[in-house]
Order: sequence, then C-alpha cells, then structure tokens
Amino acid sequence: MILIDAEGLRASRPGRALFSDVSVTVSTGDRLGVVGLNGCGKSTLLRLLSGQDDPEAGVVRRGRNARIGVLPQIPQLPAGSVRDACGGTWQGDAMLDKLGMGAMGEADTKELSGGQQKRVALAQLLAGEWDCLILDEPTNHLDLDAIAFLEEWLAKYNGGLIMVTHDRHVLDKVTNRVLELDRGHGYLHIPQGINAGSGYAAYLTARAEREENAATAEQVRKNAAKKELAWLRRGAPARTAKPKARIASAEALIAQKADGPARQGELGLDLGSKRLGSKGIEFHGVAFTWPDGNMVLRPFEHALEPGDRLGIVGPNGAGKSTLLDMVAGRLTPTAGTIDIGRTVKVGYYDQLGRDLDLSRRVRDAVAGDKGNPSVEDLLLMKRFWFDGDAQFAPIGTLSGGERRRLQLMLTLIEQPNVLLLDEPTNDLDLDTLRALEDYLDDWPGIVVVVSHDRAFIDRTVEEILSLDGEGGASLMVGGVDAWLKMRSARPASSRNMPAQRTGAQKTATAPQQPVASMPKAKRSPSTLSRLIANNEKDQEKRNKRRADLEDSISKAGNDHEKLAALSTSLAEVQTDIERLENEWLEYTTELES
Repeated sequence: MILIDAEGLRASRPGRALFSDVSVTVSTGDRLGVVGLNGCGKSTLLRLLSGQDDPEAGVVRRGRNARIGVLPQIPQLPAGSVRDACGGTWQGDAMLDKLGMGAMGEADTKELSGGQQKRVALAQLLAGEWDCLILDEPTNHLDLDAIAFLEEWLAKYNGGLIMVTHDRHVLDKVTNRVLELDRGHGYLHIPQGINAGSGYAAYLTARAEREENAATAEQVRKNAAKKELAWLRRGAPARTAKPKARIASAEALIAQKADGPARQGELGLDLGSKRLGSKGIEFHGVAFTWPDGNMVLRPFEHALEPGDRLGIVGPNGAGKSTLLDMVAGRLTPTAGTIDIGRTVKVGYYDQLGRDLDLSRRVRDAVAGDKGNPSVEDLLLMKRFWFDGDAQFAPIGTLSGGERRRLQLMLTLIEQPNVLLLDEPTNDLDLDTLRALEDYLDDWPGIVVVVSHDRAFIDRTVEEILSLDGEGGASLMVGGVDAWLKMRSARPASSRNMPAQRTGAQKTATAPQQPVASMPKAKRSPSTLSRLIANNEKDQEKRNKRRADLEDSISKAGNDHEKLAALSTSLAEVQTDIERLENEWLEYTTELES
C-alpha cells in the first residue's frame, strides 16, 4: 500500500533555496533514512511529507485513511501531566518506562527540559497505532538503553518509516533505503552488492561516484567549450555566415556552470590549544546529591591525564551531564574535591546550546565584544562553512545542526586543552561528525565524551566510565558493546532509573557521606595507547633520520671530518631509537597487564 507519494517538491527559506524537484514514494514496509548537510532542508522535507507545511511547488499525496504519526525536531506537548500527554494508558506508561521517563509520569509537561519533551513525544507516538511514522532525529536525548529498545521496536514495526538521523549505527540497523539531499537535489540510495546491509556505506559510495563523474563531465565540457570558443573567434569563410543555432549552442556550452561544491574546503577545526602540563584533572572522593536527597554519584576516584579519551555511559538521570557540569565549574560536588591542573583550560560543548543568543547574528556572536568581526573572524566563519548570507543570519533562523556547528566553533575559539563533549553528535550532519572524529584523533589534550552515538564513541574514546544510575561509577572493559550486554543481563526493574532532572532543579548544597569508591588506575589504558602512538611516530622519524645519515655516510668518501660528524649524529639517533624501543616495550607491557 502506498502511504506517501510526493512529486516535484520545492522549498526555500529566506534568501536561499533548499531543494527542488524532489520526489519520493513510501509504501508499507519501506524504511527510508534521510541524510544531508545541515541546513539542506531535511526537516523541511519531513514537514512537507507530513502535511505540516505546504510545498512551494509539487504535490504530496497520502494514502486513503493512512494514519501518519510525526515526531518533529522540536515537539510541542499538551498542558498537563506527562502521563496524560501519553494518553493515560498502559501502553503509554510502558513506552515512558522504556524511554527513561517512567518516574516522571505525574510531572507537568511545562516543567520538562527539551530532551525530556522529546522523549515524552516519542513515547506518545510509539504508544499509538500508525500506518507510517515520520521521525526527525528520534535518537537525540535518548540513552543507549532507550536507543537499543527503539531499534528493536522499529525492526518489528510493519508500517512505513521516514527518518532523519545522523546516527550511523541506527541508520544501518533500521533503514533499507537512503534519500540524500545535496545542493537542492534528491538522490535515492539502495544498499546492495558490497554495500548490502549498510545504507550509510551505500550513501558514501554513491556520493563519491557522483562527485567523480561530475568532475569528469565538467572536464569534458571545458574541453568542448575551448573548441567552440576557438570556432566562434574564427572568421566565417567568404560569402558564408556561421549558423545561428550552432552559435547559440556554443554560447550556452561556454556559459554552462557545474554545480559548485556543497561546502568550500574542509571543516577547519584545528584552532590550536593551550599547552597542557603533566597534571590534568583528578577526582578525589567526588560525590553529588541534589538538595531533595536524590543521590546521583557516590564518592569515586579517578584521574584524567594528558591524551586521555574517556567516554561516559549510563541511563538517563545517572549523572553523566552532572559530572561534566562539576568539571566545568557549573556545579559543586557535595563531597570530595576535583583537583584541576594549573594549565588546564576547559572547553564545554554541551547539548543545550545554552550560550547562544538566538536573536544575535552569526557574525556578531563570533565577533563578541569587538563589535564588527575582524578579518580573522571572517576567515574563521568560512572555515566553519558559514559563508555569505549565513554570516548575517540570526542564530534563531539556523537549522539545529548549523547552531551546533556554530557552538562548536565558539568552543574551539577559546583554545581549550580539555574538551567536555555532551552529546556532541546531536543534530550534526555526517560530514561534520567525520571531521570532528578526525580532529580528535590527533588532538593532544583530554577529551571526555557523553554520547548516545555508538559509532562516535567507538571511534573517539579508549576507556568507558559506566554510571549505573544508583550512584556507582566503574571503568568498563570492552567498550559500549560490553556495557549494553551487561545492562541487558540485569533485571528490567533495575534498568529503569529516574530520568534527568529539569534545569530549574540544578542546585546543590547537601553533603553526601562516602560509600564505596572506584580504584584509581596508575596509568589509564587511553593514556598508554596515546603514549604508544606518539612513541611509534617518534620511532618512524628517527628511523628515517638514521637512513638519511647512513646514505650521507656512504657518499662522504674520504672526507674524514664530515664522516666523524655524521657518525656522531648517527650514534645519537641510534641511542634515541633504543630508548624509544625500550619505552614502547614498557608501555605495551603495562597496557597488556
């Protein structure tokens, strides 16, 4: 049964076209993932397909009596309790419980944070009966337990599905087709052959092939245009005239322009960082309890050293963001101390975008107190893909992903050497995510990540701190997969932890008595892995230097002074190589133990 049939859709936003002539058909059993750069019109397309907005051109047909459920990017809940918003039924209660909101059934919807509202809206949707679901970033603000449940639920769902998501794991697990929006056009990708089972891989492969073909076609056009231009410049033979049709064709060929790149250059994340000394951040008996007596963290010990990559996982309300807030100085521990090194400069990329004034223009936010942006500011905005009109746009008119990219730029401008990333993948497009992952690979400082994106955590962190939702904290071996298996093995009742508190409740004064603490490692696995990687790079440089010196010695002939100098340098390099090899053995032995 055809549920939605859209043909020739066109949409724009003030000052910029989004897409045109986009067509898509969704039938029962279809699972369509929608991807594209931030600001390309993904959420706009979903609003057109759901009937919330009308297209500027084209038509959307919906199946007769088709029940279509919609999860918008920013949902609006009815007034009243959370339970009433979900229909007050056992189905609604069950979905609230699965999505980490079971303990807040009697809370007023007006008191909820943005993330809590998104989870309630999703629970409301999943509790209903629908022929087709349209979901805009459904995994945002969900913990890993809830995402695993959503993946299973959608896998069993028999209706049609249209979903915008930047979660690569969910994209592969849930969808069987991918619609890419790129520079105003729509491209449909179906996983098959070597990419079977992976919509993300099919999208990347097809995009690379399209760009390669476009480059080839543009080169052919340029060669033909050169020939036509040479023909136009030649005079016509005596008593003849050049055919008007060919002249028009030649002029059209010369004037033709290929589509410009979707973005100019690579995302320029490398803005430098302040030097980080040998001391990072140490947690000594750190605990936290809200004034109402709700314990979030029991006392624990841990140390973050330069180069550490720590991922924090746990159910909603377990204290992940609370822990980051304490490191950033937004909250004070109710017991213990956080000892921060003298050279530490913290950059906090949080999930709420609380530092953005939506009424300001992008260029004003970047310029800060200077008034007008400097030349450096203008170049910086271009590096972060804010070109032309985008620099003058009010922040409130940007897409969710564009706001997040602006917030990331404002965080990195300060040149931190400790990065706290709270749900960094929310709303960022896939290109930005890959650029951020590549940047963190070689970034020398400390990175602490709270994320529901399994692909991002697996790529960027080397150590997992598990918060159990009952105040406990422990280092996990085996990464996210091991944590999920451990969680699934526990009774369901013990996994239903309280949801996160609203922003208005975040004040703390009551002390917490010490309980058990987490043992402090001498050197963390992530630190050792970083030391090994740096050591191997140094060895590679020294080995190249040794080869160059040996080559120079072979060419020195009978120049004894030159031979003596080269031999001395070679001996020094050989000593360095032996020292590095011994250090490498020490690091690998400690890591394996």
